[in-house]
Amino acid sequence: MNLELTEEQQLLQNTVREFAQAEVKPHARELDETGHFPLETFRKAAELGLTGVAFPDDVGGAGFDHVAYTIVIEEISRACASTGAILSVQNSLFCDPIHRFGAEEQKKRFLAPFLRGEKIGCFALTEPQAGSNAAALATKAVLKGDRYVINGTKAWITNGGVADACIAFVNTHPEKGEKGITALVVEKGTPGFAVGKEEKKLGISATACVELSFTECEVPAANRLGNEGEGYKVALATLDGGRIGIAAQAVGIAQGAFDASLKYSQERMAFGGPISQFQAIQFMLADMATEIDAARLLTRKAAWKQDTGARFSMDAAIAKLYASEMSTRVTHKAIQVHGGYGYSREYPVERMYRDARITEIYEGTSEIQRLVIAAWVLKSY
Repeated sequence: MNLELTEEQQLLQNTVREFAQAEVKPHARELDETGHFPLETFRKAAELGLTGVAFPDDVGGAGFDHVAYTIVIEEISRACASTGAILSVQNSLFCDPIHRFGAEEQKKRFLAPFLRGEKIGCFALTEPQAGSNAAALATKAVLKGDRYVINGTKAWITNGGVADACIAFVNTHPEKGEKGITALVVEKGTPGFAVGKEEKKLGISATACVELSFTECEVPAANRLGNEGEGYKVALATLDGGRIGIAAQAVGIAQGAFDASLKYSQERMAFGGPISQFQAIQFMLADMATEIDAARLLTRKAAWKQDTGARFSMDAAIAKLYASEMSTRVTHKAIQVHGGYGYSREYPVERMYRDARITEIYEGTSEIQRLVIAAWVLKSY
């Protein structure tokens, strides 16, 4: 693994950083307060290819690798975690499984327009009573002729409130456990498919995170990803890549908090000088910089492993576990550096602290990551 970014990756980083600072960061506070989905920003990001980063040109993608993808999500999340989450779901959780498991006809309908950002996708796995235990899905689908009839409810679906299509994981054969789960693409406007309440959350407020309900919802069997009963495999394979995106998001949030803390420490005067001259502040800044760098390296290593075509489940879990918990620690210190002002919504670190917390929960809690890592460690030795 080469730790130096390629010239192409450096150019992308500079471009996305400029975009994030000019088009994303100025709206971050407003998005946090209003919860409005940043559709205009999403469209502008799509013009730069950020809705289909690590996908080949010939299918409508930007043609970069997964290391480049982590750079994109980090730089966007550094400015606004909500926007970072939205793009992560579009890339990792919707477009990736369509690209990997979709038939050619499905790719024409459900991949190219989403990669170009003309449409928005979401990933509907979680249910009110099925989070970490993803195999315990209560949403059922019965095949009747050439159509599946779906009944059930999905919860905490990022992008769900604005999505043009979702990948819904349903139980077609409950008696088979995880082998009875099937993945279906459900389009907006399908009778029986409805958007429910929007969740009021601690952070990442502008992600259109909602409940989705299915009531006698009929979906063509042609919308099935892979074979019947392969949905659990599709979900786990998708989440491996998604966890790298969340690790990158966590690094970006932490970097944004560090940037703000470094600047504040050099401007805030106390006892006759800037607080950056005090060892207590210097130690916090040193710890923050060290942990961010470690998390970034773990994230890029996992992305590099994905680019090689090798199995990267353990690498993704390690990156997601460390980066998410690191982000909470770093944003905690960022508030401490700011003192009382860190507790005020006038300063961005308060928002970043709230945004960081979710990275330890979604796409697999820290506890689930530890189980994944332990399973691989025990298998290897």
